[in-house]
Amino acid sequence: MARAIIADDHPLFRAAMKQALSESLESDIIEVSSFEQLEQLLEQQPQVEIVFLDLSMPGNKGLTGLTVLRSQYPDILVVIVSANEDTNVIRQAMALGASGYIPKSVPLPQWQVAVSTVLAGYNWLPESMSNIDLSASEDMTEFANKLEQLTPQQFKVLQCIADGLLNKQIAYELGVQETTIKQHASAILRKLGCVNRTQAGILFREMLDTPDATNEAF
Repeated sequence: MARAIIADDHPLFRAAMKQALSESLESDIIEVSSFEQLEQLLEQQPQVEIVFLDLSMPGNKGLTGLTVLRSQYPDILVVIVSANEDTNVIRQAMALGASGYIPKSVPLPQWQVAVSTVLAGYNWLPESMSNIDLSASEDMTEFANKLEQLTPQQFKVLQCIADGLLNKQIAYELGVQETTIKQHASAILRKLGCVNRTQAGILFREMLDTPDATNEAF
């Protein structure tokens, strides 16, 4: 039974990471290369405790994947893995519920320390980031708290709204009636405190989009 999932689209990095974590986790570690595969696997593996999530893997745009996991699987620990070491991105990730942020430049032996720390119930950042001010802005924290109030279906609708889809298109994508989408949209606006769909979509994109990582090592 898998206890952890490595979600990254670079097979060599996944293999190295799996080897580094195998002793700490003492259980099967499953690898996936896209966010879609990750979602499918989580439905089949309810015992998973921790996910190592790459920010730039297929199907995961910025911090959207993190927010999806925190919304749909609140009991699963999510550790961000990325070549992006932008301070604002790290701050946003932690504000949105990440249990740790591991740059891909971190030596693999330190991953064991990270896993032990996170599984013990603490957040983890490498020593090189210990001086980062993780206090999120009041607006960011407030919006993150509001996002947690959305149901998984409402979150999917919000994603579609942010992508510019109309109610009819969203209904087709999710396989439901258009009236159901309208009800979800109204609930989303109420929970987020937004006056219209455009405002909700803009806030969502601003919260979750991250700058492109440079100098990708893997």
